[in-house]
Formats: sequence, C-alpha cells, structure tokens
Amino acid sequence: MGLFEKLGFTADVTPTIDWQLIPAETFAIFESWGGRLRIKSNSERFYYFFIDTWQEPAILCLMERGIKYARVLARIDAPQELIDNAVKSQGKTLGLDKSYAIDDTLKQWLLAHVINTDDDSKVILVTNVLAQEDLVTGLPGRDAELPAGLARIALNSAPRDLREAEVDALIRQGDFFDSQYNIKGRFTNFLVDNLDGLTVTDNVTGIMWQRGGCDITSIRKIQGYIRKMNDSSFAGYDDWRLPSMEEALSLMEAERNDKGLYLHRCFSANEPFIFLAGRRDPGGFWFCDYIQGTVYWASGTIPGGFGRLCRTV
Repeated sequence: MGLFEKLGFTADVTPTIDWQLIPAETFAIFESWGGRLRIKSNSERFYYFFIDTWQEPAILCLMERGIKYARVLARIDAPQELIDNAVKSQGKTLGLDKSYAIDDTLKQWLLAHVINTDDDSKVILVTNVLAQEDLVTGLPGRDAELPAGLARIALNSAPRDLREAEVDALIRQGDFFDSQYNIKGRFTNFLVDNLDGLTVTDNVTGIMWQRGGCDITSIRKIQGYIRKMNDSSFAGYDDWRLPSMEEALSLMEAERNDKGLYLHRCFSANEPFIFLAGRRDPGGFWFCDYIQGTVYWASGTIPGGFGRLCRTV
C-alpha cells in the first residue's frame, strides 16, 4: 500500500507532493490576497513535507494545505539524524511557527522510502495516533470538596489586549508556571470530573473546561466554532468562550505529563496550543502553548492555533 492509499485516497484521486512548497511561503500563498491568484478554488489542496520543531525531538510531517485550511495528515518515521541536520542547516525559521523545510537529503530519502515504494510502514497516520489516547481522568467526582489550604480564586475572564511586559507581570503575580517567564510558578488548581466524558471543572477557579476542543484553525473559524458549541448547548450549556490568559495558565503544570504536555492528562493532547481571548498589543493574538509550557503570540489569520473552550460555573 502506497502513501496516499494509506491516507485513504481512492484510485480516482491522484494527489501529488509539491516539493517546492516550504512553510515560510505558505502565508503568502494561502492567506494573503495576492496568493489566491495561484489557487483555482477553495477546495484545491496541496501536499508537502515539513519538519515540526515544537517538540523534541523534531518530527517530519505531511501537510495538506488549502486557502484558510491546514491539516497534518501523517508523521513520517525518518532517521532522526537526517531531520536534525535539515533543521541545523537552516538556522532560525523566518516565521513564528517553528516549521522548517526539508532539504535535498530528506527529499531523496522520502522518494526512496515513502513515495516510490509500496512499503507504508514509515507512515504514521495522525488520526490513528490520536485515537489511541487514554482519556480516563483519575480525578475526584464533581461534588468533591476543596482540600484544606485551598480556597476559591476569581481570575480575570474578560478579553484584553496585553503587551509582552504586561504578560510577564501577570504570570508572576498569579504564580503561574511558565517555562520562559516563571519556572518557579506553582499555581494550584483542583480539577474534578463532571462524569459526562466531555468536561472537567476546576473548583479553585470555578472554571469548567472542555477536555477536547477543535482542530487547528484561524481566529475567524474559532469564533464560528464557539457559536456552534453554544447553539448546540455543548455538555448542556450555552455560554462557552475562549479562556483568558490567566485562565489558560491556571491549567499549566510544572512538569510534562505522559502525553508530553505541561497539562493534566485528563485533557486531550490533540489541542497542544490554544487561542486565548485577547490580542497582543500592538498586533497579533496570544496563545497558550502546553508543549513548550509558555505563552506566545502569532497571527490569528492563519491556521495556527487550536481551540479549548471554557465557561464560568
């Protein structure tokens, strides 16, 4: 079975790899107005390999891309030395997403071991990996009382524009863990299982959280996702929203869990970095990154963040 057959494409569909497409060019091609001239329609899809360095070690992935659309289809089990050498040869990325282009050595390896072969053993489907995730919470029930020494804390929930200096102060004031701003932070929450398979609640902050969320997308589509969740009364409620920076940081844990995230393992690993309810001043949007254990900013117009919603109990 070849690459695209394993990905579920039928014989009458013949996608091809765009070897010239690199991550640094995707904004101009798929997001800016001028880039639309290259693409025939919103449904047209492009496929390219790239190196994701958000985690360690870096991984080689296959991306499906279109106008305002991005989806990682698979991880490729390539030799780590080839991946690391390709990253090292390029220095720092031009953008904010820590995605690197492949080099010619990796291209030749892919042609020999993934493209021009029926051996699909090195293609690891992202959907298959995520489907194996264990979401047993191990948390106390929703009626559990706060342990001695913990008290209810009200966090800001309103969207607000923040400068980077203000973020530093906010993190330290709230004693939130952050791998860049406050490695000694130890905010303590108390999560309880709502026993609906969908949500947990922090009885310290009084915030109910989605355990899952939505796939990587843009701020415009996140807003549509929020409307959809409220219109459908997700988990029985219609007041879901994006978390503030303080609320998202209140979930940050000082050590990575067995899924590789600075987050309680009751949450799905499918949403590793999420949109926050507020813009960066002077421009961009803030995100909370549970892979790196910090916050960062980037454009909200590209598919650059996931969604995990919350509500005040």
